[in-house]
Amino acid sequence: MYRLNATSIAMTVGLFGCGQIGEIGLTDEQLAEFQAAYDGATAVADALRGNDAPSGAHYNLNLIGVPKSKSADMTGNDGHRIFVPLAGTTKILLAEGEFAVLDANGTDGTAKFQLPSPDPENDGVTEYSVFSRALGTPGGSSSMTTCATDPVSGEEYCSIYSTVSTRTSGKSSFSNVSRELLYAYVDLDGDGMVERYPLFDDTLQDYFWDYDNSGLKLLQLRFYPIPTDVN
Repeated sequence: MYRLNATSIAMTVGLFGCGQIGEIGLTDEQLAEFQAAYDGATAVADALRGNDAPSGAHYNLNLIGVPKSKSADMTGNDGHRIFVPLAGTTKILLAEGEFAVLDANGTDGTAKFQLPSPDPENDGVTEYSVFSRALGTPGGSSSMTTCATDPVSGEEYCSIYSTVSTRTSGKSSFSNVSRELLYAYVDLDGDGMVERYPLFDDTLQDYFWDYDNSGLKLLQLRFYPIPTDVN
């Protein structure tokens, strides 16, 4: 088993922070260990300096932009990270269930993530909340939009709301993106009025996040067991 020491942890925490972790050769086991080290280190740092995120337990998901495609089969590879192209789009398919990465390789165009139903009653108050922040080399950006398919017409719809993340210099803070990532706001019946559909509402099917990357090396998502009112 690969053993971590203080130097290797410090080095890899730095690589995660600047978004270069995908550019060094690591096995999945090593990457999982480094991911745990990074999450622990950033949790301590965040508590010390503040980052506009809630405190407490959460599920962490990193979207790591890499310049080269991955060839390994990462289906069922739950490492709390998904690899995406450094430039281009990825369709992150969504399944209902406990938080888990079902397919970590988004460099081939699709990945898959599992998460609970956020608002089963569609009352506009979520059962958990999503916060995001951009990390890595300043200058990169990405957008993320919730989409789904109308089972009647077969037409694909994407929400009018997207979350846009840009890595600027200085401290990176979290933003609440629950409205953008947990709902699709679309005009399904063509009456000119936008309707709200939470993830896994059976009016639509085949929900996914459309992730469009323009050089962002790391987008960090955190899922907290606290409500957000999107009304």
